[in-house]
Amino acid sequence: MPEEPEVETDKLHKAIEEELEHEGGALLRQIALTTALFAALAALAALRAGSTVNEALVFKTEAARLQAEASDQWTYYQAKGIKAAVQEASRTSWLAIGKEPPPVYEQNQKRYSEEQSEIQKKAKDLEKERDEKSNEADHLLHAHHWFAYSVAILQVAIALGAVGALTRNRLVWGLSLLTGLGASILFVMAILR
Repeated sequence: MPEEPEVETDKLHKAIEEELEHEGGALLRQIALTTALFAALAALAALRAGSTVNEALVFKTEAARLQAEASDQWTYYQAKGIKAAVQEASRTSWLAIGKEPPPVYEQNQKRYSEEQSEIQKKAKDLEKERDEKSNEADHLLHAHHWFAYSVAILQVAIALGAVGALTRNRLVWGLSLLTGLGASILFVMAILR
């Protein structure tokens, strides 16, 4: 049986690597590295965007609950006002016929008015807390937008990196780097807010 010709694979492997280097292997590695960094940053920005929007939803839900409680208090306030008015009307009826009204009417009217003051204070406290929760949610939603913008711009940078790698075009890669840098600055600004 004839022996198979021996091919030196080490020399072949080196020749292939040299050709890749010559054809843009170093450029491809650089593009791959920056694209991977942008992808990692985009993942972090996406996590922060999701986290802030979830927190905002919790605060908005809490604000809605507080609004419902405040509305209940205002309804209770109105009910006490109606009861006080009924007591005043009953008392006035006695006075209209020239008789002294029973003291219970005036006592109840005074009690209902005092209860109204307490209820009003509680309703206003609930509305204040509602406004604080709603403002915090609005702040978080604003931050969410900054994170979402940075994710979108990082995705553009990654796409430009892919185009730069496919075309082995340094200019397109440079655009990818500039876009990614801008998105990174936007991400940092969102964190610092």
